[in-house]
Amino acid sequence: MKKTLRVLAVPTLALAALAVSGSPAMAHDGSNHYQSTLGQLNGSAGSGTVTVDVTGNQAHVVLKVAGMPATFMDAPYPHVQHIHGGAQGICPAPSADKDGDQVISTTEGGPSYGEIVTTLSTSGDTSPAAGLDLKVGGQGAAYTVDRTFELNAETKAALEAGTAVVVVHGLDPATLSAAGQAAKSDLAPTLPLAATSPALCGTLKVGQMNMPVGGADTGVTEETGTDTGALAAGGGLALIALAGGAYVVRRRTAGAAA
Repeated sequence: MKKTLRVLAVPTLALAALAVSGSPAMAHDGSNHYQSTLGQLNGSAGSGTVTVDVTGNQAHVVLKVAGMPATFMDAPYPHVQHIHGGAQGICPAPSADKDGDQVISTTEGGPSYGEIVTTLSTSGDTSPAAGLDLKVGGQGAAYTVDRTFELNAETKAALEAGTAVVVVHGLDPATLSAAGQAAKSDLAPTLPLAATSPALCGTLKVGQMNMPVGGADTGVTEETGTDTGALAAGGGLALIALAGGAYVVRRRTAGAAA
């Protein structure tokens, strides 16, 4: 049975569109996912990760912190943490220390990460006004903040602009310079500088929500290739091959017997 062979050049854009159409659709439920791995500031030995999932005007935050100073004034260390915004959206460099005490205070870091837009307290008020409420700060060396709250306009704007920065405060005074140990907090003069200075910092970036695999969310993001299986087209069989920017179409000649 006689057949003809035709090779058709495929523009790159069209080929990309065809590949996307053959790939599994990305799930999107109207939510936006932001995440960050927190870096150390001021000689901190801590570590942390944070995710923020926004759906409408609701935000679900999960902040996990470890390796922080455990005690403060003979009690569990009341670390406070916030989403900052409205500035450059970055964590401060060592040059942010303007007074030379070898500690970047919250105020000195302000031009980099901005003002408090949300307080990530373990419970209660999430407004900026609660930023220094030590009673609802994270307690001790390791803790998790996991809660859902209504997102205010300032935080939403910072997230969308890519300038939202999570900052965890509270340093071990013993690790500071002599000048740093002697200094008072720039935010609450009744406290030492260590109590309110930033220890961890990270800019919240848009991340991809994990696709459920096998009906369950495994917490692992998978990369999937394009399935280049056969496509039924008209009366013939189209075989898609990503080779040399072309695809081969084999079809029966007109009038050929079925």
